Amino acid sequence: MSALKLKSFGAISRDLPKRDHTMPVLFMGHGSPMNGIEDNEFTQGWERIAQEIPVPTAVLCISAHWLTRGTHVTAMNNPKTIHDFGGFPQALFDVQYPAPGHPELARETANLIQSTNVGLDHDWGLDHGSWSVVKRMYPEANIPVLQLSIDYNQPASYHYELAKELAALRKKGVLILGSGNMVHNLRMIDWSNMNTPDYGFDWAHIISEKFKKHILSKSHKSLIDYTSLGPEAKLAIPTPDHFYPLIYSLGLQNDKEEVEIFNDKYVAGSLTMTSLKIGG
Repeated sequence: MSALKLKSFGAISRDLPKRDHTMPVLFMGHGSPMNGIEDNEFTQGWERIAQEIPVPTAVLCISAHWLTRGTHVTAMNNPKTIHDFGGFPQALFDVQYPAPGHPELARETANLIQSTNVGLDHDWGLDHGSWSVVKRMYPEANIPVLQLSIDYNQPASYHYELAKELAALRKKGVLILGSGNMVHNLRMIDWSNMNTPDYGFDWAHIISEKFKKHILSKSHKSLIDYTSLGPEAKLAIPTPDHFYPLIYSLGLQNDKEEVEIFNDKYVAGSLTMTSLKIGG
């Protein structure tokens, strides 16, 4: 991919100006951390989307890999690259993504959220749910990147409503990006078919089609109440960590916005890489 020619954002003003255009919202199925260094159809999909949407003033990620008690937002000037995985090649651990932070935007984000107190975090950084995707979208690492944590003690409905409080950031050029996987059952991975293209179990196909039907019809309540979608949903979402980022992205959709589905493929039976662009 040709590198995007972006200006440096090291000296962003304290108050991000409003734009005429509302930034789209993304949900990325991020899959294996290896997508951070491999060139494949999924990473090419992320790169394509980056070329199609306006250049953001900053990126706010909601990653499946930052689960907390309460809600927090990274507020440091220089977030570290977190290698929160094991058993992968050294080349993956060597990756650094030195995107700047944006403390002023972190404070603005915290102030926008009125439903709960939001902590300003100076310890976390960027986990692989964020950097593996954003690195492919903006390889020059010159756009500020923040993360918003997921309060893992709260239900999907809480996250859906909290997301709505972030909508004003879209008018200021902030790209809000949920990063997880709609179908994510690591215990049921079929390792023998890891490299078989678009290989999914029957139950994964059934629930993935249900998810997409509800997404395209804007039936968000059915997705918030995902446990009522049948036994396939329980297999797809044994724990909600990778599903909640989708809920954040859907919570930011307005009534007039349509959804583009891309990277809609199965991996190793029990994972999907399905991704969304909302609006834009």
